[in-house]
Amino acid sequence: MSTVTGVSAADELPGPDGRKPLTGDRASTGRLGDRLFGGAATLSGVIVIAMVSLIAVFLLAQALPALTNNSENFLTSRVWAPGGEKPAFGILEFLWTTVAASTIAMLLAVPVGVAVALFLTQYAPMWMRKPAASLVDLLAAIPSIVYGLWGLMTFRAFVKPVEQFLQDNFGWFPLFAPTKITGGTIFFIGIVLAIMVLPIVTALSREVFDQTPVAHKEGALALGATRWEMIRTAVLPFGKPGVISASMLALGRALGETIAVTFLVSALSDGTDWTWSLFNGGETFASKIANNAAEFSNPSKTGAYIAAGLVLFVLTFVVNSIARIVIERRKAFTE
Repeated sequence: MSTVTGVSAADELPGPDGRKPLTGDRASTGRLGDRLFGGAATLSGVIVIAMVSLIAVFLLAQALPALTNNSENFLTSRVWAPGGEKPAFGILEFLWTTVAASTIAMLLAVPVGVAVALFLTQYAPMWMRKPAASLVDLLAAIPSIVYGLWGLMTFRAFVKPVEQFLQDNFGWFPLFAPTKITGGTIFFIGIVLAIMVLPIVTALSREVFDQTPVAHKEGALALGATRWEMIRTAVLPFGKPGVISASMLALGRALGETIAVTFLVSALSDGTDWTWSLFNGGETFASKIANNAAEFSNPSKTGAYIAAGLVLFVLTFVVNSIARIVIERRKAFTE
């Protein structure tokens, strides 16, 4: 049987389904494409890991000299005086403000975002779903500085009566203890951050809920479940890993937000008494670094601020790692 370019004539004949088999050249081309794609994907992953590792090494290298010369406890002190012969600096205030504001944001944004996603995917009529989803997604397109100006000029007046009510009725609780802060408080920036991260939670949760297998939902309804029972037994368990991922992504945005927080929060002056109240002022890691970038005049001062940035880097990394562990355990349980 004659051959042409190493391929037998029989190989060119159509099969039982009427289609011709792939030639040797085409098959080899496909394998080459797979290798190229696999190599490109592997290289991309290595580059990302290398970048994160290099950032961590840079932060450590710049922060360690300042930390070794620090005369105060870095984790428990509120003193921030990185200049001079005996630098003294601590991050307690920044850590509390960052974590408290981000926690408030997540407590508000996650339930509302999940509820909006459920409405758009399970209750809203078809003609409303896309326009409503687009309106929610537009919140993500608003620049941070606009949120800051809006919060400072308009939204603050609506939140202040709520803060006053909580202080008057629950002031006995340390988190709601009255303060003399008249500007932006931790509670206030937490609400603004919740509005900023709401579209992230809503968009990702909506995509996950929309992928719930139709057979699962119809099976629950066929067994006599109500709409809410179907959501509780079929949609929410299927979308739980996605909701956790969306929440952690939103938390990362809240932890690192800079411009809006810088506009809104009232920084505490030196010597102000410390309080755990959410109606106190303060500075987050990001706002402190942004407000004092001009002080990067010598290695000691620069190292102190980089050390604060290192804590924020570690905090974000730990939060995302915990979320990944929870998601993987959830997948293993469902499988």
